[in-house]
Amino acid sequence: MKLAVVGTGYVGLVTGTCFADLGNEVLCVDIDEEKINGLKRGRIPIYEPGLEELVKRNSAAGRLRFSTELPEAVRFAEIIFIAVGTPPLPSGEADLSAVRSVARTIGANLDAPDKIVINKSTVPVGTGDVVTAIIAEESGGEPPFCVVSNPEFLREGSAIGDSMEPDRVVIGTDDKYAAEKVAALYRVLTKNIVITDRLSAEMIKYTSNALLATKISFINEIANICDLVGADVEAVADAVGLDSRICRAFLNAGAGYGGSCFPKDTKALIDTAAKHGYDFQVLNAVEAVNAQQPLRLVDRLRELLDGELSGRTVALWGLSFKPNTDDMREAPSLIVIEKLLAEGARVRAYDPVAAETAAEALDELGLSIEIVDEMYAACDGADALAVITEWNQFKDADLERVKGLLSAPRLADGRNIYNPAEVAELGFTYRSMGRSALAER
Repeated sequence: MKLAVVGTGYVGLVTGTCFADLGNEVLCVDIDEEKINGLKRGRIPIYEPGLEELVKRNSAAGRLRFSTELPEAVRFAEIIFIAVGTPPLPSGEADLSAVRSVARTIGANLDAPDKIVINKSTVPVGTGDVVTAIIAEESGGEPPFCVVSNPEFLREGSAIGDSMEPDRVVIGTDDKYAAEKVAALYRVLTKNIVITDRLSAEMIKYTSNALLATKISFINEIANICDLVGADVEAVADAVGLDSRICRAFLNAGAGYGGSCFPKDTKALIDTAAKHGYDFQVLNAVEAVNAQQPLRLVDRLRELLDGELSGRTVALWGLSFKPNTDDMREAPSLIVIEKLLAEGARVRAYDPVAAETAAEALDELGLSIEIVDEMYAACDGADALAVITEWNQFKDADLERVKGLLSAPRLADGRNIYNPAEVAELGFTYRSMGRSALAER
């Protein structure tokens, strides 16, 4: 098929590239001319394992092209994916200005019947109706078209795998022709295709992310209690996760969630509920817990440093909100750094891939730290080490070497990647999230 994908962020670029790899002709469009020129030269604007190779291979084969000309893409494609950003407004409401702008251009350039427009961006319930109305107004209602909701379920760091081996595909439309046409794109990937109405499809996306965010905040609350009573949150999560009704995934205690999806989508669902007169108490609590969780890692550091952070140097391993990405959006590290600096500490940090994006994010916040290009260099002379992103190389670190570099062997594990007994045996004073008492037994 001939596909156009509007937006070359995580969702758009990965979606377009994977569909090209399946043999479709794909034209990816973005208003950012510098980004498009870079993509034409094979320069990938985001860090996503495996993506660069796929982009280069499909570009060389002529199946994947890049352009800044949306009208050209509308005329070229049978199916047009809208995959632009929908960042949160101060109220928590999703900003649909980019979606509306794209819809206006699509409507003004429809040149053939039966075009299918797919909302791939995460959008509030009812956005399909908004996009339909805009396109109809701009096109005069002719030729006929259909707007479909097809939410994405990609995880940064494993987006290629999630695209090629999806758990499920959701297609929201009452139009049988459009449903079959979109389903045909995905049948080579999975049999788990859910076809429903458009409003339900939009709700499915928010429900999924809100429930996962809830699991994270819930296990973090359990971890906080475990610290108070001396229990082991990992043992608790392992046993609870064996219940098939619950499962172990997303029951990992730590410094809280971040990224482009969970924070934004929980806020948007709370806002949607409020607009309909409903107080979403559970999600309000999820947000409140998550806002406090990075500060609990700072509390661990304060304990290690005898209650005084001022004048101390803290080594920080990890800056991106999760491993295998350079995304700094809503990263817990930013909250930790801001609090440490506010209390007079110095921060020396290392991240395998996010140094550049972290520097930009910190600069926007007016925060100044030292970012080094080697993990052990961050520890040299520091008073304590804090782990905030669970990159694999941190899990396999030479802790004897770390011990020799630190001014004293103090370790705050914000992602529970180390065994408390083993770390204590090495001579570290150790604090983690929901397991701190284990190192002292």
